[in-house]
Amino acid sequence: MKLARLGPVGHEIPVLIDGDRHLDLRGVVTDLDGAHLASTELDRIAAARDAGGLPELEGAAELRVGAPIARPGSILCIGMNYAAHAAESGSAPPEIPILFLKTTNTVGGPFDEVDIPRRSVKTDWEVELGVVIGERALYLDSPADAERHIAGYLTANDLSERDFQLAESGGQWSKGKSAPGFTPLGPWLVTADEVDPSDLRLRSWVNGEPRQDSSTADLIFDVNHIVWHLSQYLALEPGDVILTGTPEGVALSGRFPYIAEGDVVEIEIEGLGRQRQHFGQA
Repeated sequence: MKLARLGPVGHEIPVLIDGDRHLDLRGVVTDLDGAHLASTELDRIAAARDAGGLPELEGAAELRVGAPIARPGSILCIGMNYAAHAAESGSAPPEIPILFLKTTNTVGGPFDEVDIPRRSVKTDWEVELGVVIGERALYLDSPADAERHIAGYLTANDLSERDFQLAESGGQWSKGKSAPGFTPLGPWLVTADEVDPSDLRLRSWVNGEPRQDSSTADLIFDVNHIVWHLSQYLALEPGDVILTGTPEGVALSGRFPYIAEGDVVEIEIEGLGRQRQHFGQA
């Protein structure tokens, strides 16, 4: 299933996208959040669809597209998880997953305008596969156990301010990752039963010019390994979002200029949809 949330910030309506129809889910769930992402809840949505009990949302095409999941409890991010990106960052491929966190108030819709932070001269883009947790995961026995804890997948842009992340970090990355609007998600959450995350094409563009073009087949640590690994250290809760890393082709490489006021960044993941952000100045 392809799930989305439409409407003004704070008043989004959960919908199921069925072809060119947007089916209103408010009769089944109050929102697309952790409480409604368990397999039993997703089954209820599917059953309502199959029974023809979901009305079309009038005027859906005119509504803002919000993040497809309500504000998550945690945004957990894996750094340097593509070998080529590690190389362009001047680092050796990691031997274990590198974890950093983003604040949850960074979440925005896939087409919302984003402001470049004050003092920023190195705002960067990062197309990433996002994993949404549906069932609590703690101390999983093996990576194979991870699949039943995943509700679905989405497109994410892990926007980053590189000076804040690296030069002003104090050894941690989160300062450069947590400006308002720095985690656009969506446009859809696609349920796990319809996605093979092992070989999805990821691309990005700045002002129409290609930047990144890679595949999740190049992940150093795959989705199941990441979920299993994180569960050895912390509890993954329903609604949590994991960003799995970005491929090469970012401004940090030195090959491209950083984002400037007026720029437009677009990102896309095969089957998970496309985003477009226009950048203003804070």
